[in-house]
Amino acid sequence: MSGQLKNPKNPFQLNPNWAQLREQLKSNGFQKQLSKPSETENPNSILGKRKSRSSDDSGDDRPNPLLPTSSDSSVTDVIAMDCEMVGVSSVGNRSALGRVTLVNKWGNVIYDEYVRPVERVVDFRTKISGIRPQHLKKAKDFRVVQKEVAELIKGKILVGHALRNDFKALLLGHQKQDIRDTSEYQHFLREGRSRALRNLATEVLGVEIQNGEHCPIEDARAAMMLYLKHRKEWEKSIKDFARLKEKQKKRKPKKKNRSFKNHDMDPPETGFFQ
Repeated sequence: MSGQLKNPKNPFQLNPNWAQLREQLKSNGFQKQLSKPSETENPNSILGKRKSRSSDDSGDDRPNPLLPTSSDSSVTDVIAMDCEMVGVSSVGNRSALGRVTLVNKWGNVIYDEYVRPVERVVDFRTKISGIRPQHLKKAKDFRVVQKEVAELIKGKILVGHALRNDFKALLLGHQKQDIRDTSEYQHFLREGRSRALRNLATEVLGVEIQNGEHCPIEDARAAMMLYLKHRKEWEKSIKDFARLKEKQKKRKPKKKNRSFKNHDMDPPETGFFQ
């Protein structure tokens, strides 16, 4: 009986141990609770990073101005053009057309062709042009591309950067009054000098282009967006200049009548836009 009486008392004798264990559990629980803020800090810190990342990359949340603003792929009254060159001649130091791209005013591609030059390509200039030998294996003949481009740009306002280089490669010309060259527009000049398209795109459009191989689609879109952004004042400056030239043209015959000596020596007035 005494043993049976002792056994029931054992639990009561262990109470201090249970109490100590309970204290340990509490202390462990308390430490966990202390560790929970660090765990909760992690999600908070992650969220914080996400918030800071979204604020830092706020530019990424904005729509890319170079993306087409419409699904319309028709030939519009304004077209932007960009060309990529390859090297020909014995040492590859002479440029020849390797690719030509046209986009409409919405930024959609209306023409994009690799071109097989008349002369043998010595330098593909891949690091800049992005053109590789396989691109020209099934490329269109230069004369075909030249004709197709001429038909597309005829009578259109043509936008581009340093278009004189593209015209030279295409062996084409264009009406001067219909050319909108972002390398020559006064508003884009710095101290009277033209600036690189990539610099204008970064400063005016807030986008980076030409980081490595050039993309003529991207470059043509950048030129188009630069033009559209300043279209109103650009067109006004052209009209104002045309009016000024017209006034000068009308004044010249009067001067000829007054100056009898130089009447026969004055060259004929050809006008500004030829």
